[in-house]
Amino acid sequence: MSIDPATFARLREIADLLPQVPGIGKIEIADGEIVMMMSPVSRHELAVVRLARQLNEQLPQTHPGYLAHGGADLEDPGLGRLRNPDLMVFPEAALDAEKPALLPHEVLMVVEIVSASNPENDYRAKVADYAAMGIPLYLLVDPRKGTGIVHDEPGYTRRTDFVFGDVITVGPWTLDTGVLRTYT
Repeated sequence: MSIDPATFARLREIADLLPQVPGIGKIEIADGEIVMMMSPVSRHELAVVRLARQLNEQLPQTHPGYLAHGGADLEDPGLGRLRNPDLMVFPEAALDAEKPALLPHEVLMVVEIVSASNPENDYRAKVADYAAMGIPLYLLVDPRKGTGIVHDEPGYTRRTDFVFGDVITVGPWTLDTGVLRTYT
């Protein structure tokens, strides 16, 4: 479901004005609402670091000038979505532009580490949003279960399940999921 551009612009202005509330990790806009999420736990962030490290080692060979980085926003005004993926692969030069967020056409892959408090968001809403945005690859990592899913092909028509410990292929990259830990 997309929202009209004027409504999205109003929500975006409000989201930008929200104070930095202690404990709030991310602010997103989805389904016509501003969503504030709690800061992630340590194992969540460890997964982000370990996956980024592996991707950043391979990117100079597969996509020179690209990096795997967390913390940037991803915005699709046409769909009325503002997301903050745990990790994205995009051109480093995109960070040098004076704009509030990356646009979907700049992003090769998004990675979400499932939170213990709201797993449905990563499994349903974000799959639909990232597919609608045209993001080629979506890697979903679930430390609650020690599993994950690689979504690819246009519209994420193909999904490949894995368990922690598997060496997986995500697009042109190989990732060792043995470095990931469950929440316990």
